Amino acid sequence: MKLTKVLAGFIPEPRGRDGLALATLLAKQAEAELLVATVQPPPWTTPGPGRADETAWVAFLREEADATLAQAREQVGSDAATFIAHFEKGSGRGLSEVARKQGAELVVIGSAPRGARGRISLGSTADQLLHSSPVPVVLAPKGYGEAAPTAFERVTFAYRRGPSCDAGVTEAARLAAALDVPLRLVTMVVSTGRRAKIHDEMLLRVREQAAADLKMAARGHRRVQVDVEVLDGRNVSGALAATTWLPGELIVCSSSTSGPLRRVFLGDISIKIVRAAPVPVLILTREPVTKR
Repeated sequence: MKLTKVLAGFIPEPRGRDGLALATLLAKQAEAELLVATVQPPPWTTPGPGRADETAWVAFLREEADATLAQAREQVGSDAATFIAHFEKGSGRGLSEVARKQGAELVVIGSAPRGARGRISLGSTADQLLHSSPVPVVLAPKGYGEAAPTAFERVTFAYRRGPSCDAGVTEAARLAAALDVPLRLVTMVVSTGRRAKIHDEMLLRVREQAAADLKMAARGHRRVQVDVEVLDGRNVSGALAATTWLPGELIVCSSSTSGPLRRVFLGDISIKIVRAAPVPVLILTREPVTKR
Protein backbone atom coordinates (compact mmCIF):
# COMPACT_ATOMS: atom_id res chain seq x y z
CA MET A 1 0.00 0.00 0.00
CA LYS A 2 1.51 3.30 -1.04
CA LEU A 3 0.42 6.25 1.04
CA THR A 4 0.64 9.61 -0.72
CA LYS A 5 -2.86 11.00 -0.10
CA VAL A 6 -5.09 10.56 2.95
CA LEU A 7 -8.72 11.72 2.81
CA ALA A 8 -10.60 12.71 5.96
CA GLY A 9 -14.37 12.99 5.89
CA PHE A 10 -15.26 15.92 8.15
CA ILE A 11 -18.42 17.17 9.85
CA PRO A 12 -18.52 19.85 12.59
CA GLU A 13 -19.09 17.34 15.38
CA PRO A 14 -16.82 15.38 17.77
CA ARG A 15 -16.81 12.37 15.41
CA GLY A 16 -15.59 14.61 12.60
CA ARG A 17 -12.78 15.91 14.78
CA ASP A 18 -11.88 12.34 15.79
CA GLY A 19 -11.53 11.26 12.18
CA LEU A 20 -9.59 14.37 11.25
CA ALA A 21 -7.16 13.87 14.13
CA LEU A 22 -6.50 10.30 12.98
CA ALA A 23 -6.12 11.30 9.32
CA THR A 24 -3.74 14.11 10.27
CA LEU A 25 -1.55 11.70 12.22
CA LEU A 26 -1.51 9.20 9.34
CA ALA A 27 -0.62 11.84 6.77
CA LYS A 28 2.08 13.39 8.95
CA GLN A 29 3.84 10.13 9.80
CA ALA A 30 3.66 8.79 6.24
CA GLU A 31 4.62 12.22 4.81
CA ALA A 32 1.46 12.10 2.71
CA GLU A 33 -0.86 14.85 1.49
CA LEU A 34 -3.91 15.44 3.65
CA LEU A 35 -7.29 16.02 1.99
CA VAL A 36 -10.30 17.13 4.04
CA ALA A 37 -13.77 16.80 2.51
CA THR A 38 -17.25 17.67 3.64
CA VAL A 39 -20.21 16.14 1.81
CA GLN A 40 -23.40 18.17 1.49
CA PRO A 41 -26.73 17.16 -0.09
CA PRO A 42 -26.96 18.13 -3.77
CA PRO A 43 -29.03 21.10 -4.93
CA TRP A 44 -32.30 20.58 -6.79
CA THR A 45 -31.89 19.93 -10.48
CA THR A 46 -35.52 19.96 -11.65
CA PRO A 47 -36.38 23.25 -13.38
CA GLY A 48 -39.65 24.92 -12.47
CA PRO A 49 -41.27 27.85 -10.69
CA GLY A 50 -39.12 27.26 -7.61
CA ARG A 51 -35.96 28.44 -9.36
CA ALA A 52 -35.43 31.31 -6.95
CA ASP A 53 -35.77 28.97 -4.01
CA GLU A 54 -33.24 26.65 -5.66
CA THR A 55 -30.72 29.49 -5.96
CA ALA A 56 -31.16 30.33 -2.29
CA TRP A 57 -30.80 26.65 -1.39
CA VAL A 58 -27.54 26.32 -3.36
CA ALA A 59 -26.18 29.41 -1.63
CA PHE A 60 -27.17 27.97 1.75
CA LEU A 61 -25.46 24.66 1.01
CA ARG A 62 -22.25 26.39 -0.01
CA GLU A 63 -22.32 28.53 3.12
CA GLU A 64 -22.75 25.39 5.22
CA ALA A 65 -19.84 23.72 3.44
CA ASP A 66 -17.63 26.79 3.89
CA ALA A 67 -18.47 27.00 7.59
CA THR A 68 -17.75 23.29 8.06
CA LEU A 69 -14.40 23.50 6.29
CA ALA A 70 -13.51 26.60 8.31
CA GLN A 71 -13.75 24.47 11.46
CA ALA A 72 -11.51 21.85 9.86
CA ARG A 73 -8.97 24.56 9.05
CA GLU A 74 -8.99 25.66 12.66
CA GLN A 75 -8.12 22.11 13.74
CA VAL A 76 -5.30 21.37 11.30
CA GLY A 77 -4.24 24.77 9.95
CA SER A 78 -5.05 26.42 6.64
CA ASP A 79 -1.83 25.29 4.96
CA ALA A 80 -1.81 21.73 6.26
CA ALA A 81 -4.42 20.26 3.91
CA THR A 82 -6.49 20.62 0.76
CA PHE A 83 -10.13 21.34 1.65
CA ILE A 84 -12.93 20.05 -0.57
CA ALA A 85 -16.70 20.58 -0.64
CA HIS A 86 -18.56 17.79 -2.42
CA PHE A 87 -22.29 17.43 -3.10
CA GLU A 88 -23.89 13.98 -3.01
CA LYS A 89 -27.00 12.37 -1.49
CA GLY A 90 -25.05 9.96 0.72
CA SER A 91 -21.97 11.04 2.66
CA GLY A 92 -20.32 7.62 2.26
CA ARG A 93 -20.91 7.60 -1.49
CA GLY A 94 -19.68 11.18 -1.69
CA LEU A 95 -16.43 10.35 0.11
CA SER A 96 -15.91 7.38 -2.22
CA GLU A 97 -16.28 9.71 -5.19
CA VAL A 98 -13.85 12.25 -3.74
CA ALA A 99 -11.29 9.50 -3.02
CA ARG A 100 -11.57 8.26 -6.59
CA LYS A 101 -11.31 11.71 -8.17
CA GLN A 102 -8.45 12.88 -5.95
CA GLY A 103 -6.45 9.65 -6.00
CA ALA A 104 -6.56 9.15 -2.22
CA GLU A 105 -5.34 5.81 -0.87
CA LEU A 106 -7.32 5.94 2.39
CA VAL A 107 -10.61 7.38 3.62
CA VAL A 108 -10.74 8.19 7.35
CA ILE A 109 -13.90 8.87 9.36
CA GLY A 110 -14.97 8.96 13.00
CA SER A 111 -17.33 6.70 14.90
CA ALA A 112 -21.10 7.13 15.01
CA PRO A 113 -22.07 9.13 18.13
CA ARG A 114 -24.15 6.44 19.84
CA GLY A 115 -21.18 4.21 20.67
CA ALA A 116 -19.15 3.91 23.86
CA ARG A 117 -16.12 6.11 24.37
CA GLY A 118 -12.97 4.46 23.08
CA ARG A 119 -14.92 2.11 20.79
CA ILE A 120 -16.10 2.21 17.19
CA SER A 121 -19.78 2.36 16.29
CA LEU A 122 -20.94 2.11 12.68
CA GLY A 123 -23.38 4.67 11.28
CA SER A 124 -24.80 5.24 7.80
CA THR A 125 -21.62 6.85 6.44
CA ALA A 126 -19.46 3.95 7.62
CA ASP A 127 -22.00 1.45 6.31
CA GLN A 128 -21.85 2.96 2.81
CA LEU A 129 -18.05 3.10 2.84
CA LEU A 130 -17.62 -0.40 4.24
CA HIS A 131 -19.67 -1.91 1.43
CA SER A 132 -18.50 0.11 -1.55
CA SER A 133 -15.31 2.14 -1.03
CA PRO A 134 -12.68 1.73 -3.76
CA VAL A 135 -9.92 2.37 -1.20
CA PRO A 136 -9.28 1.16 2.37
CA VAL A 137 -11.37 2.76 5.12
CA VAL A 138 -10.01 3.77 8.52
CA LEU A 139 -12.34 4.18 11.52
CA ALA A 140 -11.44 6.27 14.58
CA PRO A 141 -12.83 5.29 18.00
CA LYS A 142 -15.13 7.73 19.77
CA GLY A 143 -13.09 10.37 21.60
CA TYR A 144 -9.90 9.69 19.64
CA GLY A 145 -9.33 13.35 18.86
CA GLU A 146 -9.33 14.30 22.55
CA ALA A 147 -6.40 12.03 23.41
CA ALA A 148 -4.74 11.16 20.11
CA PRO A 149 -1.20 9.76 20.37
CA THR A 150 1.73 11.78 19.11
CA ALA A 151 2.76 9.00 16.72
CA PHE A 152 1.87 5.52 15.54
CA GLU A 153 3.85 2.79 17.27
CA ARG A 154 2.70 -0.44 15.65
CA VAL A 155 0.44 -1.95 12.98
CA THR A 156 -1.43 -5.14 13.94
CA PHE A 157 -2.93 -7.32 11.24
CA ALA A 158 -5.77 -9.73 12.08
CA TYR A 159 -4.69 -12.88 10.25
CA ARG A 160 -6.67 -15.94 9.18
CA ARG A 161 -5.05 -18.55 6.97
CA GLY A 162 -5.98 -18.10 3.32
CA PRO A 163 -4.86 -16.39 0.09
CA SER A 164 -6.81 -13.19 0.76
CA CYS A 165 -5.21 -12.77 4.17
CA ASP A 166 -1.74 -13.50 2.75
CA ALA A 167 -2.29 -10.61 0.34
CA GLY A 168 -3.49 -8.53 3.30
CA VAL A 169 -0.26 -9.24 5.20
CA THR A 170 1.67 -7.77 2.30
CA GLU A 171 -0.47 -4.63 2.35
CA ALA A 172 -0.17 -4.32 6.13
CA ALA A 173 3.62 -4.69 5.87
CA ARG A 174 3.74 -1.90 3.29
CA LEU A 175 1.66 0.31 5.55
CA ALA A 176 3.94 -0.43 8.52
CA ALA A 177 6.94 0.45 6.38
CA ALA A 178 5.30 3.72 5.30
CA LEU A 179 4.69 4.59 8.96
CA ASP A 180 8.14 3.27 10.00
CA VAL A 181 6.70 1.00 12.71
CA PRO A 182 6.82 -2.76 13.38
CA LEU A 183 4.11 -5.14 12.20
CA ARG A 184 2.35 -7.64 14.47
CA LEU A 185 0.35 -10.55 13.07
CA VAL A 186 -2.33 -11.94 15.37
CA THR A 187 -4.71 -14.88 15.02
CA MET A 188 -7.66 -15.36 17.33
CA VAL A 189 -8.44 -18.81 18.73
CA VAL A 190 -12.00 -18.68 20.06
CA SER A 191 -13.08 -21.25 22.65
CA THR A 192 -16.66 -22.19 23.53
CA GLY A 193 -15.75 -22.26 27.22
CA ARG A 194 -16.38 -26.01 27.63
CA ARG A 195 -13.60 -27.78 29.52
CA ALA A 196 -14.00 -31.38 28.37
CA LYS A 197 -10.70 -33.18 27.72
CA ILE A 198 -11.41 -33.72 24.03
CA HIS A 199 -12.23 -30.03 23.66
CA ASP A 200 -8.96 -29.01 25.32
CA GLU A 201 -6.98 -31.33 23.06
CA MET A 202 -8.66 -30.01 19.95
CA LEU A 203 -8.08 -26.42 21.09
CA LEU A 204 -4.40 -27.14 21.63
CA ARG A 205 -4.08 -28.49 18.07
CA VAL A 206 -5.90 -25.46 16.69
CA ARG A 207 -3.59 -23.15 18.62
CA GLU A 208 -0.48 -24.96 17.41
CA GLN A 209 -1.69 -24.75 13.80
CA ALA A 210 -2.50 -21.05 14.22
CA ALA A 211 1.01 -20.36 15.56
CA ALA A 212 2.54 -22.25 12.63
CA ASP A 213 0.39 -20.33 10.15
CA LEU A 214 1.49 -17.02 11.67
CA LYS A 215 5.17 -17.93 11.43
CA MET A 216 4.70 -18.84 7.78
CA ALA A 217 2.84 -15.60 7.04
CA ALA A 218 5.59 -13.54 8.73
CA ARG A 219 8.30 -14.76 6.36
CA GLY A 220 9.75 -12.62 3.61
CA HIS A 221 8.81 -9.14 4.84
CA ARG A 222 12.29 -7.65 5.12
CA ARG A 223 11.33 -3.97 5.25
CA VAL A 224 9.69 -4.22 8.67
CA GLN A 225 10.06 -6.07 11.93
CA VAL A 226 7.32 -8.72 12.14
CA ASP A 227 6.11 -10.27 15.40
CA VAL A 228 3.38 -12.90 15.81
CA GLU A 229 0.88 -13.64 18.59
CA VAL A 230 -2.02 -16.04 19.09
CA LEU A 231 -4.92 -14.49 21.03
CA ASP A 232 -7.22 -16.76 23.06
CA GLY A 233 -10.75 -15.90 24.15
CA ARG A 234 -14.34 -17.12 24.32
CA ASN A 235 -15.25 -14.64 21.59
CA VAL A 236 -13.59 -11.99 19.44
CA SER A 237 -13.95 -9.34 22.14
CA GLY A 238 -12.33 -11.60 24.72
CA ALA A 239 -9.47 -12.49 22.37
CA LEU A 240 -8.73 -8.82 21.66
CA ALA A 241 -8.78 -8.11 25.40
CA ALA A 242 -6.16 -10.84 25.95
CA THR A 243 -3.30 -8.75 24.59
CA THR A 244 -1.73 -5.34 25.07
CA TRP A 245 -2.64 -2.47 22.78
CA LEU A 246 -0.27 0.48 22.43
CA PRO A 247 -1.65 4.04 22.43
CA GLY A 248 -0.32 4.43 18.88
CA GLU A 249 -1.72 1.15 17.53
CA LEU A 250 -3.59 0.58 14.27
CA ILE A 251 -5.46 -2.65 13.51
CA VAL A 252 -5.71 -3.80 9.88
CA CYS A 253 -8.36 -6.27 8.65
CA SER A 254 -9.00 -7.84 5.26
CA SER A 255 -12.31 -7.49 3.47
CA SER A 256 -14.66 -10.44 3.13
CA THR A 257 -13.76 -12.82 0.30
CA SER A 258 -17.41 -12.72 -0.80
CA GLY A 259 -17.26 -9.01 -1.62
CA PRO A 260 -16.50 -7.41 -5.00
CA LEU A 261 -12.89 -7.00 -6.09
CA ARG A 262 -11.14 -3.72 -5.28
CA ARG A 263 -13.90 -2.70 -2.89
CA VAL A 264 -14.21 -2.73 0.87
CA PHE A 265 -16.73 -5.34 2.02
CA LEU A 266 -16.98 -6.05 5.74
CA GLY A 267 -17.28 -9.71 6.77
CA ASP A 268 -18.58 -11.24 10.01
CA ILE A 269 -15.21 -11.51 11.79
CA SER A 270 -14.04 -8.07 10.68
CA ILE A 271 -17.20 -6.38 11.92
CA LYS A 272 -16.75 -8.07 15.31
CA ILE A 273 -13.18 -6.79 15.44
CA VAL A 274 -14.31 -3.28 14.53
CA ARG A 275 -16.89 -3.23 17.33
CA ALA A 276 -14.51 -4.62 19.98
CA ALA A 277 -11.31 -2.82 19.02
CA PRO A 278 -9.89 -0.26 21.49
CA VAL A 279 -7.82 1.43 18.75
CA PRO A 280 -8.43 2.61 15.16
CA VAL A 281 -9.21 -0.05 12.55
CA LEU A 282 -8.32 -0.05 8.85
CA ILE A 283 -10.32 -2.26 6.47
CA LEU A 284 -8.51 -3.20 3.27
CA THR A 285 -10.19 -3.54 -0.09
CA ARG A 286 -10.50 -7.01 -1.58
CA GLU A 287 -7.63 -7.40 -4.01
CA PRO A 288 -7.00 -10.10 -6.63
CA VAL A 289 -5.07 -12.92 -5.01
CA THR A 290 -1.45 -13.17 -6.12
CA LYS A 291 1.38 -15.38 -4.92
CA ARG A 292 4.14 -13.77 -2.92
